[in-house]
Amino acid sequence: MASILIKDTTREQREQIVRESLGEDYDVGCGYESTGINYQLYLDGIKELRELNMEANCGFEVAHPEEINSGCQHSSIVP
Repeated sequence: MASILIKDTTREQREQIVRESLGEDYDVGCGYESTGINYQLYLDGIKELRELNMEANCGFEVAHPEEINSGCQHSSIVP
């Protein structure tokens, strides 16, 4: 598997990576509101996909706060 890190990819390759992960019908230039992840930061070479996914995973409210994984280090958790 080829690297998907910003340092190892061009913008065009990152667009293709996002397009393939979201589905070919998804317009890369149209924002990503439905996913809750701002992939534009990855496309622009600002944040790695791993970082965006971690932030999104830590930011969700859960029905049972007592089940929140205490390993999440982001302050966006809603207890």
